[in-house]
Amino acid sequence: MAVNAAKRIATMGPPTSTRTTRGSMEPKMMKAIARRTGTFTHEIDVREHRLAADEPRESGGDDEAPNPQELLAASLASCTAITVEMYAKRKGWDIGRIEVEAEYTPAERGAPTRFKLLLRLPRNLTSEQVERLSVIAAKCPIHRTLDGEVMFDERIELVG
Repeated sequence: MAVNAAKRIATMGPPTSTRTTRGSMEPKMMKAIARRTGTFTHEIDVREHRLAADEPRESGGDDEAPNPQELLAASLASCTAITVEMYAKRKGWDIGRIEVEAEYTPAERGAPTRFKLLLRLPRNLTSEQVERLSVIAAKCPIHRTLDGEVMFDERIELVG
């Protein structure tokens, strides 16, 4: 019975795969396009949404938006929160407002990147709910991506 619960927990979180016409699961491709609009300012298109990224003034930017490192922390915090909320909804738990704080220190030579996650939950949750939500928080797709093996396929395309 514990194995089935662990399998259910491992599959929670926002969808990261899509079902093909043959019924098999394929990983869902995530896509973002960044276009320069200022010194270091970029508009980022994701589906029909537009975000921005920039560097702070002390790094030569205009500080018109979070920098890419901050957007990574924002991705981890929001993914963790959504994953926890989706799990609670499936269980029929009204957990109220939650907050996830994500911080990280980028890797330096010879040292790993260190992430800190703080999950703020309402006091009225049972100890079982807190334990389950703690486990599920580490199952969000961004957490799994950062924790897993990553490979890059980089190309250059000359335009204009």
